[in-house]
Amino acid sequence: MDILFVRELKVQTRIGIYDWEREVPQTVLIDLEIAADAARAAASDRVNATINYQTVCDRIVEYLEATETQLVETVAETLARMVREDFGASWVRVSVHKPAAVRGTRDVGVRIERGTLQTVS
Repeated sequence: MDILFVRELKVQTRIGIYDWEREVPQTVLIDLEIAADAARAAASDRVNATINYQTVCDRIVEYLEATETQLVETVAETLARMVREDFGASWVRVSVHKPAAVRGTRDVGVRIERGTLQTVS
């Protein structure tokens, strides 16, 4: 199985369980791993033969900048569903990091996997 990945997509969004947290946008970092057939894309050398990670990132930024949530778990679940449904990925791993959310930590967050990894022949 081939995996496309995005590391530390930085997005400003309103997130938090407290009202004061959602008063101004905060930075969240998104990591993605997406199952894709890299061999098919490489054979054609065409971006339309794969999942275009620029398009995925643009969609995520657009969504998160327009949304307010309380939990990183909600963000992760929504993004996993988006990547699978809107971009046709059979499997995705999403990590959502909230930097400096807890004193004494670099970041906190959640990592989820959804779907099934399928072997490409």
